Amino acid sequence: MNEPESSPQIGQLVRILQGRDAGQFAIVLKVLDERFVFIADGDKRKFDRPKKKNINHLEFFDYVSPEVQNSISETGRVTNGKLRFAVSKFVNEQITDFEKGEHLDG
Repeated sequence: MNEPESSPQIGQLVRILQGRDAGQFAIVLKVLDERFVFIADGDKRKFDRPKKKNINHLEFFDYVSPEVQNSISETGRVTNGKLRFAVSKFVNEQITDFEKGEHLDG
């Protein structure tokens, strides 16, 4: 039973674990198959040149940007500004909360 917890979703936030962009955040734009997704952040990686990534090289967060998801489902695309906004909103709100609760210095 080695099913992934849940399949990636359009608009979902990820952190890149491997490759040149390791440590950076991006958003899933398209799910290609059970192994690959297209991601972009609207900044270094624009909507029209998304990066194909193996999902094993990504950390998936339990957060989907409704703005990005709606935009892609309605028009099939999303602006780079909206991608940048969604990434920074996530990083500012979620990650700070996440890291506040995770101080392990003894």
